[in-house]
Amino acid sequence: MNPSNYKFFLIVLAILFFLTSCNNSKKNSVNKQVVPVVNKLIGDKLLDTIQKQTINYFWEGAEPNSGLARERIHMDNNYPSSPENTVTIGGSGFGLMAILVGIERGFIPKQEALDRYIKIVNFLEKADRFHGAWPHWINGETGKMYPFTKKDNGGDLVETAFLIQGLLTVSEYFDSDDNKEQHLRSKIDKLWKEVEWDWYTKNNEDVLYWHWSPEYNWEMNFPVGGYNECLIMYVLAASSPTHPINKSVYDKGWARNGNIVSKDSMYNLPLVLDYFEHNDAAVGPLFWSHYSYLGLNPNGLTDQYADYWKLTQNHAKIHYEYAIDNPKHFKGYGDSLWGLTSSYSIKGYAGHRPGADLGVISPTAALSSFPYTPKESMNVLVNIYKNHDSLVGKYGPYDAFSFENNWSAPRYLAIDQGPIPVMIENYRTGLLWGLFMKNKNVQSGLDKLGFHYKKTN
Repeated sequence: MNPSNYKFFLIVLAILFFLTSCNNSKKNSVNKQVVPVVNKLIGDKLLDTIQKQTINYFWEGAEPNSGLARERIHMDNNYPSSPENTVTIGGSGFGLMAILVGIERGFIPKQEALDRYIKIVNFLEKADRFHGAWPHWINGETGKMYPFTKKDNGGDLVETAFLIQGLLTVSEYFDSDDNKEQHLRSKIDKLWKEVEWDWYTKNNEDVLYWHWSPEYNWEMNFPVGGYNECLIMYVLAASSPTHPINKSVYDKGWARNGNIVSKDSMYNLPLVLDYFEHNDAAVGPLFWSHYSYLGLNPNGLTDQYADYWKLTQNHAKIHYEYAIDNPKHFKGYGDSLWGLTSSYSIKGYAGHRPGADLGVISPTAALSSFPYTPKESMNVLVNIYKNHDSLVGKYGPYDAFSFENNWSAPRYLAIDQGPIPVMIENYRTGLLWGLFMKNKNVQSGLDKLGFHYKKTN
């Protein structure tokens, strides 16, 4: 959306808000801002707008040589921590799914998107991989690994899982007999089959390891136990037709022999699972209920450990209730401004959550929770676009801000922008859930691990 069209949209939106709010003079008792009842017309226009803006991060804002998602886009053109051409593997997986939304919403021509996807998989074929897994970051111009940290300079199985989730979803979308679509599916299938999930069990241990480096071997030493954002990694590892893990890796590694289950509650909402393997924190940042569930549908998903709809919905509701409770009395928190997650922060980057709250709101937290909390998420969307439009830029709401500290920055992160259009579309139509969940390999993996789920054809 160009600036003139966006300004026109805001004017129209303001008029609609005024007309609607005339019938609703009740004030938000928490943050003392008038947030009108939103009718369907206003709601749909707002959802269209934010989806178009955030999708454009991955379309117009993509790294030009690879077509993949830039790790970050700073509107101030200041890149202190990594070069501008750094692409993110996990964020690119989110972007692949976001572009599908763009096709379905009429923002992106299907043939142009198909050409972009072919360009991307051609690049991924030649980019650095380590036993089939891509690194966290790649130089978008050369395809060479760019170290995330000194020892994190090899394969990253979690980021790879986020990318594969996106690739498999794309493959299901382009399902015709057209030669180019068949070519794309064939390339994706090859990349999928080359990931050595079982090798990342480090000599057949019953757990998946996050990293491996040819220089530092297993020195990162990060066996992944649940619960966190990594469920999709275990599901895909079990689903692999070429390098699958055994169910024992899921039960003993991820589920920790059943110790992943929690009987605790917060704000009278059951936690369902234990969010932290190595400390007593109650809940994690909200991205834990987004990244694995962009394609994996939690609605109707259960296994011996959890009802994943209750898990994810309660997670979002706990963050909402926390903002209303506002135990630290931070400015602005309330029923129209809530949601904590990992994002940019006042000093760099931080993993915001209840128990580690710095007064920083990250819009992706509430906006990517639309499937779980549609009314509460809409309140945040309306509040930002009506009352705080200076916090909205070319690619949607900026990554994070703090009214408490009078801080914001015109900067974006791929991993935060990507879930917004995808999860909003899952709320509106279930598009990405339907595509990913019909993949036969994925269904076999879920069956193998003992999941019950809604099957799609």
